[in-house]
Amino acid sequence: MKKSNFDKAAFKKAVVENVKNQYRKTIDEATPQQVYQAVSYAVKDYVIDRWIATHKEYEKKNVKTVYYLSMEFLMGRALGNNMINLTYYNEIKEALDELGFDLNAIEDQEPDAALGNGGLGRLAACFLDSLATLGYPAYGCGIRYRYGMFRQEIRDGYQIEKPDDWLRDGNPFEIRRDDYAVIVKFGGNVYAEQGADGKMKFVQRDYQAIRAIPYDMPVVGYGNNVVNTLRIWDAEACQTFNLDSFDKGEYQRAVEEQNLAKTICEVLYPNDNHYAGKELRLKQQYFFVSASVQRAILKFKETNKDIHKLPEKVAFQLNDTHPTVTVAELMRILMDEEGLSWEEAWDITTKTCAYTNHTIMAEALEKWPIELFSRLLPRIYQIVEEINRRFQMEINAKYPGNQEKIAKMSIIYDGQVKMAHLAIAGSYAVNGVAQLHTDILKKRELKDFYEMTPEKFNNKTNGITQRRFLLHGNPLLADWVTEKIGDEWITDLSQMKKLAVYADDKKYQQEFMQIKYKNKVRLAEYIKEHNGIDVDPRSVFDVQVKRLHEYKRQLLNILHVMHIYNELKANPNMDFVPHTYIFGAKAAAGYRRAKLTIKLINNVANVINNDETINGKIKVVFIENYRVSNAEIIFAAADVSEQISTASKEASGTGNMKFMLNGALTLGTMDGANVEIVEEVGIENAIIFGMSADEVMKYEREGGYYPRDIFNNNQAVRKVLTQLVDGTYSGNDTELFRELYDALLNQDQYFILKDFDSYCEAQKRVNEWYKNEDAWAKSAMLNTACCGKFTSDRTIEEYAKDIWKLQKVTVKLPKETI
Repeated sequence: MKKSNFDKAAFKKAVVENVKNQYRKTIDEATPQQVYQAVSYAVKDYVIDRWIATHKEYEKKNVKTVYYLSMEFLMGRALGNNMINLTYYNEIKEALDELGFDLNAIEDQEPDAALGNGGLGRLAACFLDSLATLGYPAYGCGIRYRYGMFRQEIRDGYQIEKPDDWLRDGNPFEIRRDDYAVIVKFGGNVYAEQGADGKMKFVQRDYQAIRAIPYDMPVVGYGNNVVNTLRIWDAEACQTFNLDSFDKGEYQRAVEEQNLAKTICEVLYPNDNHYAGKELRLKQQYFFVSASVQRAILKFKETNKDIHKLPEKVAFQLNDTHPTVTVAELMRILMDEEGLSWEEAWDITTKTCAYTNHTIMAEALEKWPIELFSRLLPRIYQIVEEINRRFQMEINAKYPGNQEKIAKMSIIYDGQVKMAHLAIAGSYAVNGVAQLHTDILKKRELKDFYEMTPEKFNNKTNGITQRRFLLHGNPLLADWVTEKIGDEWITDLSQMKKLAVYADDKKYQQEFMQIKYKNKVRLAEYIKEHNGIDVDPRSVFDVQVKRLHEYKRQLLNILHVMHIYNELKANPNMDFVPHTYIFGAKAAAGYRRAKLTIKLINNVANVINNDETINGKIKVVFIENYRVSNAEIIFAAADVSEQISTASKEASGTGNMKFMLNGALTLGTMDGANVEIVEEVGIENAIIFGMSADEVMKYEREGGYYPRDIFNNNQAVRKVLTQLVDGTYSGNDTELFRELYDALLNQDQYFILKDFDSYCEAQKRVNEWYKNEDAWAKSAMLNTACCGKFTSDRTIEEYAKDIWKLQKVTVKLPKETI
């Protein structure tokens, strides 16, 4: 490890001065939150010099930059991550020790940035970390949500959504950039007018205007002085109230713009079960896309005169369908503001935009009612109409007279604007996020588009950053790995394969499992503090933490727990290794069945955890408000990684990779990136069950699955399903879980009953395997040793080379810089 130039005395002095200047207090009078703020500003001083130096280097070299557009960035806490990537973590910890402060307690004062929810947002955060660490010029572009999606509370077993007020004490690492504010327009009417040059121009009038103000957050690369930017946009009204004005219309507009500005950045994913929610979501998407694209073009023009060369200097990556309106917004700016012809603008746009598809679920491929889209974004809709007209001509030229193709592939059809279709038509690259997912896109979901333009399609298997999920999240294991193979793994995860030679050695197996035990003790303490439940760190920690959706099959997991409980009640002396089943998940506020599943998990936990007759052989824990900061503790402690989605439904998954990195064995279906995990670690070091993707898709295509037959013929299934409606887990309310019972019996869309026996057999294999300590330790170590492929550094290298064509930049600091 290189020698640090960290000045401990200067840092301590900065912390003391920050407390004095910000709070008029001495260091010993400061609250924990005030100390956190003071430490963050002291760390920020180190970041800022590198941030300035990075952007000076980018400007000097006039580099190509990727703008990664995403509705979500699930960044986690910034302080510890910034310290690690500056390579000053231990030095700062020591300095704070000397001041009498515990760094862990200080880090716990920082709320997780509420800018995302699930895998989509965490992937975006990992990508930003890798872009900076690899030295690639990049901006993340999103929205500065004031209250995130929600802070989850569990009351009486139910999920309660509370505002996540993460900005209450301010965000010490962000910088407001008023000088980069832009105007975003909604509604009004579009008029064709003749310009001074005689050309026809389209002008939007009578619109509502919102001022978009960027807040920049630093994204620090590991040990390389590179600091990229996460730019999140906030909204303000353009007009201020003028109560003296006699123009009632102007006053009314000011009120409307104030309200729009307030609501547009309030929450992530407003409930869209109603029209107003749909409208707000579309406003959010256009708001951050328009602001980001406008600013990117203004930045390009600062150092480049010819707008036709935009694709040589800018790439827009669309993270799922949410930012797809980028295609039309870029066309609008190029034509209406830069004066280009349609053909010129389209040529530039289709060389600048690239699209990542993140889902096979049809419900997530966004579609907007024409009435809503055209009223809210009148000029954008005109452009989309013309893109659609020309695209239909292309389809017709390739498949003359084939109306079925036009119906399937059109961007506007049947009263809807189809955003995935717009993204594919307007992008030069379309990628899936795991090999199986990409193959399904090509063969099924996007088959017609793949057949028409196969050259656009490619795969980029997702990855995770080992710097957060091992170096920061599991310091005991990180130190052990470094002691064995050196520290190159921090920026080159393929080095982990060097650990494989230790997997058969009993001494190293014991060291590895002792680290796992200590991490389980840490999680057990967290569970005791937050749930009031005592769990045994010597039990199997079987963990499923992820967004709650029916296809992820948390319901299958809890039904199996109910089954094991039944078995133990019938046979108390059953040969069963004690298990702690750990769940963590948020359900979307309007997703009733997912929320009912949370209630079921908690009710089952309440019954089992209070049954003394089973002697603590099973404990069930639902971890409230699952987020990045508690995820780090959970991944480090897990023995079993539950990746049990219905095969063909999970695009990739990245939790599976975080568990693997930390030495958990995958219990899963052959879905998403599980397939590639098994390829890397070997099927003998994973527990695979259930139908294949092809089998699932065959049933979906041809029918022939009858869940009632399983209910009638399988006693274990019949018992657990009956318990959903006989009051076993619902007291006197036998109707509480009726919806889950009916859904399983009448349709079972995600084949839970079909895979139930196979899942139970897989769980039996876990039970037997765990009894053999040497065999389990060997497989756990091999999972860590074989995780090299699943770093986001590898994924980003592939994007940079194959899609974005970026060049790496080296940043050197001036000698006088700290």
